[in-house]
Amino acid sequence: MAFRGARLLTLGRVSFMTAWMVGIVLVLLFVVALGRWSPASPRQFLDWKPTRSYEDEVQLELDDIDQMLEAQNERRRRSGRPELSEDDIRAQVDADQREQRARSDTYREQDG
Repeated sequence: MAFRGARLLTLGRVSFMTAWMVGIVLVLLFVVALGRWSPASPRQFLDWKPTRSYEDEVQLELDDIDQMLEAQNERRRRSGRPELSEDDIRAQVDADQREQRARSDTYREQDG
């Protein structure tokens, strides 16, 4: 009797797991079929719209740069150092990148 009860319990578990696996596969197949043969695009199907336009994003980035530069210049004024323009910062970044490339090339030559 104990063997039969264990067999029914195992069979019940297998049936439960099989039912769930079949259900998951059917849901996935439905989603794939919907995406494959639906005349609506995913954007239309989800009714998705971007929150901001690309122009707004670019303008926000430019405003952020201006605000960061102004904050840095405020600190420089308080400490008596000269202010920086965006061109000064770009020149400094370019110089730093050239220096990094030169160090990297030197390191690769020594390692190679």
